[in-house]
Amino acid sequence: MSSFSMFVGFFYFRTKRLGLVVKVMALISLPLPLLLWPILAIVGSLLGGLGYGFFAPLVATFEAVGETSTDKFFHCFIDGCWSTINGSCTVVRDFTDFCFHSYFSYMDELREHVPPNEKPVDIKLSKLPSCLLVIVLGVPLDVLLITIVALWKSPYMLLKGWKRLLEDLIGREGPFLETVCVPFAGLAIILWPIAVVVAVISAIISSLILGFYAGVIVHQEDSLWLGLAYIVSVVSLFEEYVNDLLYLREGSCLPRPNYRRNMNPPDGDRNDRKNESEGSYNSKLLLERSKTLKCTIQQYKPMQVWDWLFKSCEEDSRMLLREGLIDFKDIGECIVKGNCKKLSVKLPAWSIFQCLLVSAKSNSSGLVISDEIELTKNNWPRDKVFEWFIGPLLIMKEQIKGLQLDENEEGCLKKLVMDYKNEKPEEWDDTGFLSKDNVRRAQLQAIIRRLQGIVASLSRIPTFRRRFTGLVKMLYMEAVQSGVLANQVAKSSNSERGHGNEGPSDCGHGKDSRSLGENSEHEAPGSGNIV
Repeated sequence: MSSFSMFVGFFYFRTKRLGLVVKVMALISLPLPLLLWPILAIVGSLLGGLGYGFFAPLVATFEAVGETSTDKFFHCFIDGCWSTINGSCTVVRDFTDFCFHSYFSYMDELREHVPPNEKPVDIKLSKLPSCLLVIVLGVPLDVLLITIVALWKSPYMLLKGWKRLLEDLIGREGPFLETVCVPFAGLAIILWPIAVVVAVISAIISSLILGFYAGVIVHQEDSLWLGLAYIVSVVSLFEEYVNDLLYLREGSCLPRPNYRRNMNPPDGDRNDRKNESEGSYNSKLLLERSKTLKCTIQQYKPMQVWDWLFKSCEEDSRMLLREGLIDFKDIGECIVKGNCKKLSVKLPAWSIFQCLLVSAKSNSSGLVISDEIELTKNNWPRDKVFEWFIGPLLIMKEQIKGLQLDENEEGCLKKLVMDYKNEKPEEWDDTGFLSKDNVRRAQLQAIIRRLQGIVASLSRIPTFRRRFTGLVKMLYMEAVQSGVLANQVAKSSNSERGHGNEGPSDCGHGKDSRSLGENSEHEAPGSGNIV
């Protein structure tokens, strides 16, 4: 543990993104989370394993006795056994990928050099006494007041929760809509008091964080009085959020002074929250009244979009392998080192870029991910992470639509995305890209870099790592079976014997190889339309 602590501290010490004071404070406070980490991991693994091992087979059993199931007696005992074991192994694999890949990827990002126009995150020592004073005052006061508010509102939460669950039970709505969920919804009625207790405990724990945040307010605003105002204001904000959650009276009876220099007055902020709460309540009513319409619209899940992305990468990787834009060195680097930017970042970025091209050409309001499927606001997954992912893509799609690329420029982009850094417009001078406008080139390069940045963030998700490993194995077997790997090895050996390195090829090379590859039986038409 001590060696690992020194290793993590070494990473923090070498980073240029953090200032000296932040580094010292991080190194001082580092032993505590490192000591708590094994304990939390063991307790979390035990609780998660018990919960998953109990509820996963239970859900599978209820699904086996559904109306559409056949041979219910057999599936009642068999379903949920192997799938639970397989799911447990998948969780262990994803957690291992997070520890050995995602974590060090974040550390490598911290070690990157800070751009000249970006200042490292640091704390001014002159503000530190005021921050500590406000924290000492804020933590006990906020914990006490927020605990009182949470205990005062807990009976309302208990009664309103039971009322809503019983109404859904009578009307067969909400959690009682599906037959398989009825036993669990009934269990929720019985265990609802436990949920209320957990909510109160969560409020107490969050009050500690809110109390510490008062020191951040002092540092950001450089004012002791604004930090004290935040201590009082945060209790009022907490009560108002609880009232909105439980559909109680609007606002709060507690005072709410401004804790920011540029901040809306409390009345205006309260009116905004009133309109927001009314809008959310009306939207909920509208959704409840339009269930018939929602049944006709297929709501896609994030995992389906994930499957489309890797299916696109699989088909594009086969095409790029035949065209020579992916070679055996790239595959070997992924297998041996476990990391290859060309395959893990540039390949998915190119697949998504093709989707943006097709969507821009078809004037779609969303994203065209295949010939028959279009993601729009009506059917895309209702997930915050997915909305974070889809928002920049829609903006880039509109930017591509404004550039109005012709067929020759689109044909060049494949090689430009896969083989170039795309940092300066002058990099494209010898590539055969027809447009000589540096502004147009810079806009395309900015889109490519942003796509690669999004994919780099996605690659830290453990699920991505597991799926990407399967993609590399498939690509290696494809290269061996099709003979592409042997041909590339022979060409490499001939080049080393004296033929010399070929000069930079233009976009026409990619077109010729693509036309030759169209006769292959492994060609997947329309692969660029799937993300």
